[in-house]
Order: sequence, then structure tokens, then C-alpha cells
Amino acid sequence: MSSSPKNHPAPDASIQALDDLFAYAGLVRNLRGNAAGVTHRMRMERTEPEDLMLPAPDPQVAANGVHWLPMPRPGRAKLDWLIGGFSTRQGGMSRAYCGDDEPGELNLGFTASDPRETVLQNRRLFAKAVSGKVNTPLVTLRQIHSNLVRIVGADDARRAEPSKGDGLITNQPGILLGIQTADCIPVLIADRKRRVVAAFHAGWRGTVQRIVEAGIGRMRLEFGCKPENLIAAIGPGIGACCYSVGDEVLSSFESQFAYARSLFREVYDSEPVRKKYPMLFLTQRAPGHSPIGPNLHLNLVEANRLQLIDAGLKEEKIKIVGGCTSCQRDLFFSHRGSEGFAGRMMSVIGIRPETAAKK
Repeated sequence: MSSSPKNHPAPDASIQALDDLFAYAGLVRNLRGNAAGVTHRMRMERTEPEDLMLPAPDPQVAANGVHWLPMPRPGRAKLDWLIGGFSTRQGGMSRAYCGDDEPGELNLGFTASDPRETVLQNRRLFAKAVSGKVNTPLVTLRQIHSNLVRIVGADDARRAEPSKGDGLITNQPGILLGIQTADCIPVLIADRKRRVVAAFHAGWRGTVQRIVEAGIGRMRLEFGCKPENLIAAIGPGIGACCYSVGDEVLSSFESQFAYARSLFREVYDSEPVRKKYPMLFLTQRAPGHSPIGPNLHLNLVEANRLQLIDAGLKEEKIKIVGGCTSCQRDLFFSHRGSEGFAGRMMSVIGIRPETAAKK
């Protein structure tokens, strides 16, 4: 790819190689009066965080006090056999991440700061809120930011230690599949016809490795699922309003997806002081060379929505719950927003056991 203007002669091979290297980095050398600097290829749409914020709906409050978000159903589909939803941080027994005068919280992850028995009690409360039964078996994973997907059978609910991976699929009634998050994106999927359910953990690394597409491929291979029969819900995670990333993340996405650049925005800091007194933040350095300026933000929700579409799902069968874990820290745990000191939410999906005979 040449970066030379049309009015200039073609460079020799060595100069062409240099131009190609500059173009790959998003730069162009000075060419007889043409300013060097960032090429048009590297410029992105710029916006402010509030323009990218998608707030969460009000949570549902269960009889046991758990605040949670039910898995939305597309259209008029009732799907009485399907159970699923997304936890918040509200309504549990944990004291590790809240103030002394605040109510207990629903940490569902076995973190170092929270006693194991407290987390187990929280899990029972959440299972009761979602499924109606406190002892519903819950299958989780030791998540490793991969595209590794596990098929869950009846025996897996009795395993002492979770398997490694980032996706779970089952057609076994009476089991809840659980994905833990504190910024990453949870994706829940169900086959309306074959009664197969799946849960996926999609951080940026798992998204680049196409965890959702790989998981739907396994659903087709193992259970004969057809994409046109699938419904999906993308749960709360860190939003494009807050998810600042480095150039290495952009490069990783560009290496995998033709639409990669549509997932990124240059976002300006919207701090009140900066907006009220912009002159305080001006520098004499050239644009693009000052530490003050827009950050690169990634829309992980949209990235996974596009993967669902590429896997064959109909757009109208994909529901986005909304909510930014970093913006709404009163409602969600955020690993980044809390500088690593955070509990975990859980997203679960399952098949009601009493409906199995009606298949």
C-alpha cells in the first residue's frame, strides 16, 4: 500500500518499504509540502462518554431481597421452560466491599476478601431468585479469557472443582450455567426449538478469539442447533463510555475483524473542571503528541452483538440489557472502576426440570 500522493512519482523499492511501514503505523512522511503526521486512515469518530452510555433497567427485587435483571425474551416469546438472568451487587450477605453502614451485597465470586461460606449463601439466594429453588445445581468455570467451551452433562453439577474455560452449553434440565463478571461481557443464548442453553464470558481477549462464534459452532455440532432458532441476551459489562484501551487492543481486533474500527471511538474526558475551564488543559505540543487528549475506547457489547449476527442469529432475536459496570458502581461490581478490589456478578441460564417431559 503506497502513501505517496498522486502527483508524485512512484518511489523506488526501499522508499516504498519505508512508506508502507509508516502507513502501517498510521503515519506519513513529509512529501514536498505535504504535512507529515497522522493519516486519515488513523482518524476515528470522536465523542464524549455520556454519548456512549447505555443505562441498565431497574432491577427486579426477589422475595429474598436479591436485586437482579431477568433475561429478556424477544418479541412475544414466553419460553416458560427457560430460566436466566443477571445479578447485581445488591441484596446479599457480603460485607467485604461495602461500608459498615451499608446493606450487605451479592458477591458471587470466591474472592480473597470474602468468606467462602458467605459467597455460597449468596449463590443460594441468587439461585432461589432466578429459578425458584434454593438448591438448584450451579455449574461454573475457572475462567481464563479463552475461546474454550465446555459441554455440561448431569455429572458436571457434582464436580468438586470447576473446569477451565469461558463457555458452557447444556441440554440438561435442572442445572444453572453460571458466568462470573466484573467488567467483561456476559452472553446468554437459548435454542427455542431444541431447548439447549449456553453462557459465555467475553472479555476483550475472548472476544478477539471469537468465544461467542465458537460457542454457537459447538451448539450446532453437538446438538444440531440452528442459528435462526437461537435467542441471545448480552448482559451488563463495562461500556464504551468507560472502556479505555491501548493500541495493542485495536491491533488485535484489526487482525481478526473487517469491521474492527467501527468498534472504537476517540473519547474526550468529560470531567466538569475540564469542560468548564478548557484553557487550563491546553499545551504547546503538536496534536497527537500531548499526554492530554482523547482516549481510545472499545465497545465490547457491539463487538459481541456483531459476532452473534455473523454466527447467523437474527438481529431482532438479540437483546442488550444495558448497564455499565464502571459508571453504575452502586448497582454493579467493577474490577477496573474499583482498581481491582471488587466482587463478582453472575449471569445464569438453565432449563426448568418440570418442563423436560413436555419437550
